[in-house]
Amino acid sequence: MAASAQSYENHSRLVPGFHYLTFGILLINLIWSVVRLVRDLSIDSVVALLVAVALILLAFYTRTFALTVQNRVIRLEERMRLERLCPDLKGQIHELTPGQLIALRFASDAELPALTRRVLDERITDRKVIKKAIRNWRADELRA
Repeated sequence: MAASAQSYENHSRLVPGFHYLTFGILLINLIWSVVRLVRDLSIDSVVALLVAVALILLAFYTRTFALTVQNRVIRLEERMRLERLCPDLKGQIHELTPGQLIALRFASDAELPALTRRVLDERITDRKVIKKAIRNWRADELRA
């Protein structure tokens, strides 16, 4: 459980070991590989640079794939939640974009119906605007 209540201001998730340490090491490796290539053009230095680039791409795509799966799950969960909490909006739920659903997931059950109507009526698509409109924040501690 989080040390303090989750809100718009603190809901971003950064994992220092992944976001800073891993990417920092990969960046240092890339820079070092470029330096080695410039100093001594050889098959080994070219291969080292290619491996450094591949490792950065691997880290990037690993993160991207995990977030894509997470977003698909959130989309499904929120559609089911909306069907349960807003039966009158059942015909409009499909109009919500994945970004809107992802932002709405932080709204409490009591606040969700009115906020969803507002998002649909005013055609609010900016995730930040939707998140800032939430008054009763529903924490999501299980994000990738």
